[in-house]
Amino acid sequence: MRCHLSPLRRAAAGAAVAALAVLAAGCGDTGTRSLAPSPAQAAVAAQAAAAAAAAKAQRLAAAAHPGLAGMPPLIDPRDVYAADRPDALSPVVRGFPSLVYVPNTESNTVSVIDPKTYKVIRTIPVGRQPQHVVPSWDLKTLWVNNDLGNSLTPIDPATGKVGEPVDVHDPYNLYFTPDGKYAIVMASLDRQLVFRDAHSMAVRKVVPVSCYGVNHADFSPDGRYFIVSCEFSGELLKVDTAAMKVVAQQRLPMAGSMPQDVKISPDGSTWYIADMAADGVWTMNGDTFSKPVLLPTGKGAHGLYVSRDSKYLYITNRGEGSVSLLDFATGRLTTKWHIDGGGSPDMGGVSADGKVLWLTGRYDAEVYALDTATGRTLAKIPVGLGPHGLAVYPQPGRYSLGHTGIFR
Repeated sequence: MRCHLSPLRRAAAGAAVAALAVLAAGCGDTGTRSLAPSPAQAAVAAQAAAAAAAAKAQRLAAAAHPGLAGMPPLIDPRDVYAADRPDALSPVVRGFPSLVYVPNTESNTVSVIDPKTYKVIRTIPVGRQPQHVVPSWDLKTLWVNNDLGNSLTPIDPATGKVGEPVDVHDPYNLYFTPDGKYAIVMASLDRQLVFRDAHSMAVRKVVPVSCYGVNHADFSPDGRYFIVSCEFSGELLKVDTAAMKVVAQQRLPMAGSMPQDVKISPDGSTWYIADMAADGVWTMNGDTFSKPVLLPTGKGAHGLYVSRDSKYLYITNRGEGSVSLLDFATGRLTTKWHIDGGGSPDMGGVSADGKVLWLTGRYDAEVYALDTATGRTLAKIPVGLGPHGLAVYPQPGRYSLGHTGIFR
């Protein structure tokens, strides 16, 4: 009967055998035996012990958090963004043209920008009030969320072909469960989370909510739950992904709060919720759904984006035309970039190589390109009216969880 060992167990066993070999060699050369191990023997033994401890910790962690069934496992349990390294494009998108898709909420169009020339190369008519451009879970489609048009417009990012709109009511924003089974429509005005088939968009379950203005979300590292911001009632929801059920709800500690974008830290220990009324980001533990603590960043805190090396969180401050940088390692702000001539940075994304942060200027009918090494404003590009949730595409990652591009 063959015994199958996991990689970590094999590593631990190998290190232990190496330790015994060193100990045996050390005891056999001279015919005299010493009870005290040499420094080399002690180092090998310590390495074996550490490998065994790591294997045990991983087994316990996996047993405690087995993860959402069907979800591709994380590349690195210590970094949910490990698949998003510079230019680490999936084979699915490797041949796609690199472009920036900008939904203009008041023009009912999508402006398409060539990031090499900073020029709009195409304008696509879509439905009424497009809010976000969302990559599908399988990376093959860009869905334009026509909120008041009650439809989704599909764009083929390989060819640029625009498909027939799909009837979906009140699609303010769109997410995908980590197992790729369902799309989740943030039906803000309808006060619903609507689980739909991820491909056909057929309704699978409607979850009414008691808060107002569901709009942004992110998923736990194991995919078993996600946290949703409710902009107009200043509340947060915790939703069980598999059960498709709200399991916890709380109001933010500041009266008048207006929570926006949601992101987790690379190790999944801290959740960040931008609040445009509190002028900062709330931090909390998602597992315990703890009471949030405010970290002031700037006026009108809005969008949250992670650098390609998983070290920094870019926080847009729409009300003052700036971007704050938070160091994940320390939890502290490190610097603030100001857009040349001011602006209203809202939602956006990071280029595939990680060198440019793209943001919409919601109240200025323009898009900003910022150098992520210096914060310098590289370009301000005129687009349609009310630009909102732009998508930089393609981006690194194996699958999309939605919004303007949350990739694992």
